[in-house]
Amino acid sequence: MENNSGVMTRRQFLQLSTIAGAAMVTGCAVNPVTGENQLMMVSRETEISMDKQQSPYQFSSDYGVLQNRSINAYIAGVGNKLASKTHRLDMPYSFRCVNATYVNAYAFPGGSIAVTRGILLKLSNEAELAALLGHELGHVNARHSAEQMSKASLSSLLIGGVSAVIGAKNSQLGELTQKIGMVGQGALLARYSRDNEREADALGNEYMVVSGYSTNGFVGLMALLNRMNEGHNDASQILFSTHPMSSERYETAIAMAGGKYASTRTSPLYRERYMDTIAPLRAQEKLVTALQEGDAFMGQKKYDHARASYQRAVKIDSRDYTARVMLGRCLLVQKNYRDAYTHARRGHEIYPTEGQACQVAGFAALQLKKYNNALKYFNTYDRLLPGNPTVLFFKGYSLDGMSQVEPAARQYAAYLGKVRQGEYAAHAYKRLKSWGYIKN
Repeated sequence: MENNSGVMTRRQFLQLSTIAGAAMVTGCAVNPVTGENQLMMVSRETEISMDKQQSPYQFSSDYGVLQNRSINAYIAGVGNKLASKTHRLDMPYSFRCVNATYVNAYAFPGGSIAVTRGILLKLSNEAELAALLGHELGHVNARHSAEQMSKASLSSLLIGGVSAVIGAKNSQLGELTQKIGMVGQGALLARYSRDNEREADALGNEYMVVSGYSTNGFVGLMALLNRMNEGHNDASQILFSTHPMSSERYETAIAMAGGKYASTRTSPLYRERYMDTIAPLRAQEKLVTALQEGDAFMGQKKYDHARASYQRAVKIDSRDYTARVMLGRCLLVQKNYRDAYTHARRGHEIYPTEGQACQVAGFAALQLKKYNNALKYFNTYDRLLPGNPTVLFFKGYSLDGMSQVEPAARQYAAYLGKVRQGEYAAHAYKRLKSWGYIKN
């Protein structure tokens, strides 16, 4: 199936082709950090545009922004303090915590930065948070994502992007993600090189130190990552696949703390302030652990064990959106559509402005032949996260099931305008032809 995820349409393909073609003419820019010329085919405006296009899908893949204003305001406050010390002051930076329980932090090229619940529970103080956000700011300021895109050929960039978004095909969960048009966990995140990581470390350490934090915060972060990397924790797989870790990074942090930044070691760490602010998250530690265990079981295709872990999480906190959606997705894999629908619907009630529950509920409703309910959820998803062609198909399929031929035909035609291959395209074409909308 051609781009069943909905993250890159044909129109966007042509737009990106035009951008790349124009960039080939110039192909060079001044690095904002080093002041040296570098191969750069992506403008600042394109970085921001791609960020706006892709980051909402990734945030939804991570179960939306944490519904705790005080924690998000705190993270934004730390992030904005560091951003004021960066090399690219004109970028529209933003900072948030997402509901995902795997351990990670990431940045999109336009300055949208997120940390997960999982990694916040691993940090010990505000200085370590500043080190983490500083590192991600380093990637944005050094333009690592833009540099990667500039070095890659346009064809490999687009083919690689589409393949990544569709998700892993070697697992049942990956097949489900592809089938219902979801973005796979971590699919849109940049994969950095070891040189990228070294540069982001250096910048992150600099940004947090000049913002008034102790360099020991950076040492603490690197020590944490080094331990996790050596321990092969399932919850940190995406982190280390996108941010390669080595003992060298930890040793460099120690060397910098004893040398260049030695005078800052007595600067504050703000441990109490950090712990007080994330107290609501620390109260969820058992819940997060249960969800992480469920994800590990899903990766091992032990779906009964995964379901039990997710059910335990729901019992711990019946109002946790992530627990409801994770359980719903697991139940879809097990073809228990009735219970999947129940949990996804409850998830939507808990977090009505987040889209992933709508996808799960809509797909489950289709399997139960509740076409009217399915259409309602797919319409809601399309309003929250417009541009996913798979949702166009499902809207058509729902209308088709309700015998509303003309509106179903419009949705099928819109889908075929974006996707021309695959099972869904063949079905849409067949229906349009049978209704007389397509002539031989």
